[in-house]
Amino acid sequence: MQKTALLSIAVVAFLVTAAIAQSAPEPAWRASALALVPAGFVAGEAYRTADMTGYVAVYPANANDPKSPASVFAPREVLVVKLDEAKARALSAELKPRSDATRGNRDTTMTDPDGQESEFAKSHAELAAKRAALPDGTEPCNLGAWSEDRDPKGLNVRAEPSVKSRVLGTLPPPYRLKIAGSENTPEDGWLTEFRIIGFKDGWFLIEGATPPGKKYEDEKKYPRNAPKPYSGRGWVAANKVGANYANGGTRMGGLFQAPFADAKWTPAQRKLGGPLDTDGGPKRLLACSGYWGLVESQDGVRGWWRSLCSSQVTNCS
Repeated sequence: MQKTALLSIAVVAFLVTAAIAQSAPEPAWRASALALVPAGFVAGEAYRTADMTGYVAVYPANANDPKSPASVFAPREVLVVKLDEAKARALSAELKPRSDATRGNRDTTMTDPDGQESEFAKSHAELAAKRAALPDGTEPCNLGAWSEDRDPKGLNVRAEPSVKSRVLGTLPPPYRLKIAGSENTPEDGWLTEFRIIGFKDGWFLIEGATPPGKKYEDEKKYPRNAPKPYSGRGWVAANKVGANYANGGTRMGGLFQAPFADAKWTPAQRKLGGPLDTDGGPKRLLACSGYWGLVESQDGVRGWWRSLCSSQVTNCS
């Protein structure tokens, strides 16, 4: 009974958050402003109208390309649009750096009403401050994930992001734990979980790998001879890594073209159909930046989702 009540509370909280995060209707002038977006950029939300000026979030067209993924830490740009007297049509536009003067919601009195963007901005600033402690050229990340490698020998964790680099250790393949009375053990076995702390050239920098399934089972009954993963810091190939969607406080049902909540949004589907949400995970995890993961959905849409987790027994709403 208690578990059912908690689940109901979690579902309600999820729906409320999702509703808050839905995009507001776009202003009338945005349609005409799209023709003024410079080549090499993609328009996102028209997030503000002030006097005779409109502001459209824009991001590089290759922001969702795993070979050149966008960075949540990089300077942003905005399309500043001059409007007609009725504020219904764009007359001209100029690409400018995004500063405090050009930030804000369409309704400046309702900027970040649920506090999600402010909270993640703070968290990303903390990650950026730790960049110096990561290998050169590493994009800081903070995501929960697991190994999807089925090789009986395990997934190699390497000293550098290269197949030629030294192997530091391995992560076990799915572990079919058999404990009498256990109701948790998945049919295909437990996956080895870890934290992703960085990304570079198709590789994830990870740490903190835990024995497969140990945190979900009775520790007193967990076999002493169960496989023990390499738990230190090292690199694993991105195509061997998976995760579940978690609730990052953004719009549900699709993916963003760049790792920002005002980027272009495209609908996407879950594995069993229906709008994408925290039930399940992506088909592929391609890259990461901060708390965002660049993913491919089960129906082939490529884009960014904020917050991924490694829970194997419940959803991450």
